[in-house]
Amino acid sequence: MGRYIESVCKICRREGMKLFFKGDRCYTDKCAFERRSYAPGQHGQGRGKVTPYALQLREKQRVKRMYGLLMEEQFHGYFKEAERIKGITGENLLLLLERRLDNVAYRLGFADSRSDARQLILHRHVLVNGKNVNISSYLVKPGDVIEVKEKSRNKARVNEALEAVERLGVPQWLELDKASHKGVIKSMPRREDITMPIQEQFIVELYSR
Repeated sequence: MGRYIESVCKICRREGMKLFFKGDRCYTDKCAFERRSYAPGQHGQGRGKVTPYALQLREKQRVKRMYGLLMEEQFHGYFKEAERIKGITGENLLLLLERRLDNVAYRLGFADSRSDARQLILHRHVLVNGKNVNISSYLVKPGDVIEVKEKSRNKARVNEALEAVERLGVPQWLELDKASHKGVIKSMPRREDITMPIQEQFIVELYSR
């Protein structure tokens, strides 16, 4: 019912930043955002009045889309969990999202986008501690071993993504053994590990209205 079926490049243009939905293509001159960085639609180049509420809503939408086009109910659930955890709610929210299995598979270079990582997980190509896990929202923890199933390691899409991971870099909280298609969660992620420009306080303010 809530599945997004239009061009994902429109999402990047709407959010005013690259969200890397198309992997390697996003680094080339074929990227739609490079050619048309303004919002899609008839009034995409217009300047509407930006209210505080609009800023807060835009930031929430951006983060929902960045982490895999999450539905509102699911995203709000993460926010409620972030409130319960000791610490800064906005940071807790982002760190919960970082721990999602689809994000970790993407960060390790097993897929060239989070949506592609979700497909790998759904079709049981990814193991966690040697066991099949086909739930993209599974939250990893320190010590977990994430790997591509042995019979899936010859897939072209996986190996092409691994070749590109050197350009993206692997976060410090993860350790990648590229040769064995295996990664280890060394520690919990930290706020500084998230390099995308996110103003999470806007999301907290929105949900606190």
